[in-house]
Parts: sequence; C-alpha cells; structure tokens
Amino acid sequence: DKEANRIKITVLKCFDTKEVFKDLDQGKNSGLCLIFKEGQVFYVDDNMPSGFCPFAWDVMFLAVITLKFDGNFLEWYDEPGAVVTCCPDGLRPVIFKLERK
Repeated sequence: DKEANRIKITVLKCFDTKEVFKDLDQGKNSGLCLIFKEGQVFYVDDNMPSGFCPFAWDVMFLAVITLKFDGNFLEWYDEPGAVVTCCPDGLRPVIFKLERK
C-alpha cells in the first residue's frame, strides 16, 4: 500500500464583500469571511482539519485527494504538488493554496 501524503492548506486571500461588489447591493451578510484569516495554515492528514469550513472543504476535497496520492495539476500550474482553489461563497470568497508536503 502506498502511504498518502500530508497536504498543507494556506489561506492566500480573503476578499471583503465591498471588494467584490463595489457599489452594488452587498447583501445582509457583508464583510470578510468569519472563519478564515489570510496566512492561516491547516494540515490535512486524513480528514477535514478541525475548524475548517465544510463548504470550502467540499469544493477542494478532490484536489486534496489528488495531491495526497501523488497527482499533479501540471496542465495549469508549473509547481508539482500544488494547486490554488477558492471557496464557493460569492459574497466573501477566500483563495487557498494546497501543497503536498
């Protein structure tokens, strides 16, 4: 059996609703994401990291699995073992970098 790799998730950027919508109606849930902070780091061994947003996790899960088992995204990224992804929250998007460690 091949052992799975550990994955490092780094929060690269948290967008404020005002950055996304400018002068448009910003909705009742405006502001920054309440869960993540820029520079925050999480490590994935087997399961979703403690305190991680389940909606963001759901979107990045397939990328995590791909990286854990030595897959790459070389059609899009020059760096082997890495991918950049984002959460599905259109009001307060968060950008993440996933790296195989």
